[in-house]
Amino acid sequence: MIGNSTHRHKALVTGATGFVGSALARALIAAGHGVRALARPGGDRANLTGLPAEIAEGRLEDAASLKAALTGCTALFHVAADYRLWVPDPAAMLRTNVEGTRALMQAAMAAGIERIVYTSSVAALGLHGDGTPADETTPSSLADMIGPYKQSKFLAEQAVSEMVARDGLPAVIVNPSTPIGPRDIKPTPTGRVVLEAARGHMPAYVDTGLNLAHVDDVAAGHLMAFERGRIGRRYILGGENLTLAAMLGQIAEIVGRRPPLFGIPRAAIYPIAVLAETWARLSGREPFVTRDGLRMAGKKMFFSSARAEIELGYRARPVRAALEDAIAWFRGRGWCA
Repeated sequence: MIGNSTHRHKALVTGATGFVGSALARALIAAGHGVRALARPGGDRANLTGLPAEIAEGRLEDAASLKAALTGCTALFHVAADYRLWVPDPAAMLRTNVEGTRALMQAAMAAGIERIVYTSSVAALGLHGDGTPADETTPSSLADMIGPYKQSKFLAEQAVSEMVARDGLPAVIVNPSTPIGPRDIKPTPTGRVVLEAARGHMPAYVDTGLNLAHVDDVAAGHLMAFERGRIGRRYILGGENLTLAAMLGQIAEIVGRRPPLFGIPRAAIYPIAVLAETWARLSGREPFVTRDGLRMAGKKMFFSSARAEIELGYRARPVRAALEDAIAWFRGRGWCA
């Protein structure tokens, strides 16, 4: 077993300054592995403060910086991705998430990296129309992918799988669901929902569902996939399936507010989404509601982590604890006023 306690690694972690990546960096360090973080020049590195991690400056678009960052490493965790539900330039997202992933995997092969964990997403998986939980075998196609983020994650995972089959790339694939918890520094689209609900800014909800997992459990799942996962196999790292109404109800309980009282049909929000996207193009700020987001909300995004539980020993804590930790972190930054 390559990741066992007698074999310590030096791991390059892309996206280590971000939400999932910084949780993973902590998990790797706690397990005794060395961590080198690939960080964009001038990027926010607050999530790595106090960690014994090396910084390698570089970008996925810069092949020379990838080669330098991988030198001396035996493991790679590719967590970095452009994760936004709206982008002014979809082609740039595709370049980062697809071409950047392919370039990094090629550099890892050239550097003789022993073991790779590629962070895909449940966004790349199929869904069941009846709302029953999907798994790693649920069929999906590029045509099913709504919006540039899902399309890019689908194509990037496909590129990694092709390299495993064709070139012997030693990669295991993990598909996190929707992580929440501390250090959501941007915050992520779901973190924004948690934050706005905690502030009392979400008086209503749409009828949708999602799978929420604590970011630290997702990070632990990455380590389990590194140690026990099968090359080329994908593993969903999820938590609890719940409706948006139930999620907002739990947040209201945690912060002592009244929960949202009524649902809104998605069709009624479309004009608001159009206006929000128009304003986003003018202001450069990401819209809170988007047409793609509303299209995604048409299906309940429920998933099963059974494969990861059986094959990796993966476990997820109750979603209530994840929401409490996320809100406590937002409060600590003064964002919940």
